[in-house]
Amino acid sequence: MLDFSIRYLNVLKTKLAGLNLTNILDQDEFYHKQILDSINPYLQSEFFKSEVLKRGVVVDVGFGGGFPILPLAKLLPEIKFVGVESKRKKVDAVKLIAEELGLTNVTLVHSRLEDFLFDRPATITFKAVGTVADYLPIIQRTTKDMSVFFYKGPNFMELESQSLPKLAKDWKFMENQQIEVPGTQQRFLVSFSAQNVPRGTSKTLVKLSDFL
Repeated sequence: MLDFSIRYLNVLKTKLAGLNLTNILDQDEFYHKQILDSINPYLQSEFFKSEVLKRGVVVDVGFGGGFPILPLAKLLPEIKFVGVESKRKKVDAVKLIAEELGLTNVTLVHSRLEDFLFDRPATITFKAVGTVADYLPIIQRTTKDMSVFFYKGPNFMELESQSLPKLAKDWKFMENQQIEVPGTQQRFLVSFSAQNVPRGTSKTLVKLSDFL
């Protein structure tokens, strides 16, 4: 992954210079805080690993500069990755990075989460995007076979624990596992599984199955 990290940062510094996809431009710091920080949840959480391998499809919401979707796609070439991002410039930029790095198992979609329909089993990831209470309720789905993972900072339980019971009808809290990444602050991988199949929606939505 070190060579991958060097090539990734080189694209950011050259072809995408000025876009500010990350403020971490030191090679060693980038490797630890962006690359290892993206893949260590898979390497350290047996539950996350089993959910990813079971479904074979990971949807990363709000991928920003390509984290964690691109490092995970490099680590797991047999898994299909779909990225959902509301900012077109970031979608176009990360598409370029994926092409430069030769990642063929990644599809990037310009869409808001509330306009995206999970119409087949998937594992969903959120990294540093909003709160659990903000995002779980707006996931549109026609399947119960899915799990959602939020990658959070050390103050997660302090900030969000009171909102978790309100989600119990539709989502089951699974675990809150600490993830170790050298040179970074304490991280937690917080997971939920779907409890039911919700009623259909009348909105015209972008379907996950269209990108698989």
